[in-house]
Amino acid sequence: MKKRMTMKKNRGRKRGWFLFSMVILLGTLTLAQASEPKKEVIILTLDKALRMAMDKNKDIQKAKEFRNQVEGRYVTERAAALPQFVIQAGLSRDRDESQKALFPAIPVEREVRTATVGFSQLLYSFGQVEAAIRAAKIGIKTADDQLHLFQQEALKDVSSAFYDTLLSGELFNLARQNLEQKLRHLNEATQKHKAGTATDYDILAAEVALENARPEVIRTENLIRISRERLRFLLGLENQEVGVEGNLLTPIAPYPVFEDSLALAWKNRPELANYKHRIGIAEELLNIVKAGNLPVLNLKAGYGWQSLDYQPSQASGAIWTAGLFVTFPFFDGLRTQGKVTQAKSDLSTLKIEEAKLVDAIVLQTREAVNFVREAGEIVKGLSG
Repeated sequence: MKKRMTMKKNRGRKRGWFLFSMVILLGTLTLAQASEPKKEVIILTLDKALRMAMDKNKDIQKAKEFRNQVEGRYVTERAAALPQFVIQAGLSRDRDESQKALFPAIPVEREVRTATVGFSQLLYSFGQVEAAIRAAKIGIKTADDQLHLFQQEALKDVSSAFYDTLLSGELFNLARQNLEQKLRHLNEATQKHKAGTATDYDILAAEVALENARPEVIRTENLIRISRERLRFLLGLENQEVGVEGNLLTPIAPYPVFEDSLALAWKNRPELANYKHRIGIAEELLNIVKAGNLPVLNLKAGYGWQSLDYQPSQASGAIWTAGLFVTFPFFDGLRTQGKVTQAKSDLSTLKIEEAKLVDAIVLQTREAVNFVREAGEIVKGLSG
């Protein structure tokens, strides 16, 4: 009898400590966030988060800087077709005593001062400059494609992170309610056991159920932190915390038709437009390298002033020069032929990648349509 009484007392103490630990756990979960360093918390709706992403997302900012870089490249390529002016000025002094014995009357030392304005203009280059300008123009369009692509990616990722944050909060509430319910069941089983209407097995089962409910609470609480951090990262915020407000209820719209969805993909996917523009750039680059060993015609001219000082004589006056110059690298060791081969290969590679992307878009569109239908049917089934 004494042993049974002792065992009952021990079990009672263990249950008491167990219940006490559960209460401490619930209190700890409630105060966990309060114990962390306080930061500014921004409560976001989906529309506000999407607008913020357009302004602060790092990938979008990077794409905008890439567009600025491409615009600068276009200005650089266009400069080759415009006149080039340069101002030169100089002062030189030299001494040549080797002519002293032959020409005693000529001074061995002289000083020259010059100031000129130079001009050069490319007249003809077999289309190299024109092709470079066209390629740079197309490059600006590819930068727009990149910006559009990153904007779409940001909108998709932010929307996903927003709803993940909402869902993690709902899952945490469910897990916590489940834990509290298991704690109530254990209290009820303990009271019934004291009244003699429940067995030790009932208490043990309630304790096991309560213990099994604890990891889900911890996991979902951590899931809230992870989803909020991911949303904050996508929004480009620093030293700030984000919260969300909204609900997961979404009306079921009519399911999309594959053919209509595919037509929209052909029209709106920036990847397709990007490949078309990149192929255009590759074609222009091919034209440039094909003209690499052909003649180039330039006009060069200059006008200025020069002063010659032969002690004790001195003279000065205007000077000018003008001329047409042809550069013809008729043999460059087959360098141009090698560049042409590379450019053709790059063009063919882009066309192959474009065809591969077309097949991928067809597959992605079909999968997306099927997933939408599947999700709608699941929601209908759960509602029923």
